[in-house]
Amino acid sequence: MSAPDGAAPSAERERADARRNRERILCATAQLIEEKGIDCMSMDDVAHAAGVGKGTLYRRFGDRAALLRALISEPEQEFQDNLIRGLPPLGPGAPAAERLHAFGEHLLRFLDGNAVYIKAGELLGSSKRYTHPVYAFYQTHVSLLLRESCGENGANPYMVDALLAPLGAEPFLYQRDVRGLSVDEICAGWHALCDCVLAGLGAAGAGVATNAAA
Repeated sequence: MSAPDGAAPSAERERADARRNRERILCATAQLIEEKGIDCMSMDDVAHAAGVGKGTLYRRFGDRAALLRALISEPEQEFQDNLIRGLPPLGPGAPAAERLHAFGEHLLRFLDGNAVYIKAGELLGSSKRYTHPVYAFYQTHVSLLLRESCGENGANPYMVDALLAPLGAEPFLYQRDVRGLSVDEICAGWHALCDCVLAGLGAAGAGVATNAAA
């Protein structure tokens, strides 16, 4: 049944308006970062560029850190979905050691386009890497793959965090932008590290890095 003239918008209309506002805000944020840099982008700038009120922007995102995190939330969720139900070797169906190689390479290539936003959000204080639910998800994923590959030797929380350490935004940007390594070189380093850990923990078939991004 349609709403009478003058009635409040339907819930569906409100949701559609909210989605459009969110898309405008995120697009405006990405454009401002490209034009001005993250450090020079203010919430006022975003509201003006997106054509929304400051109150709407703050109610939706809260602060700059949360806004930056939202900018990569959808591609990050897509990456996580592929870990759970995507095609092998990233998703189920490949040997655990092969999936571990694929996880690191795909995450590094994801960081190539998103690390600057993730690092800025962490520095602004909204969510730190090690306390964010995404990190806990990756811990669980890597832990399960190590156990499957190496049996009880893989039940090693230190090795889980050691493998995740170079897959963060800050070390990735340091290696790429300061040390001048290409993404392919960084991925090759990940494969070598992964092989060393798997071999050290006694994984069968360790030492063969796969072309995970193919």
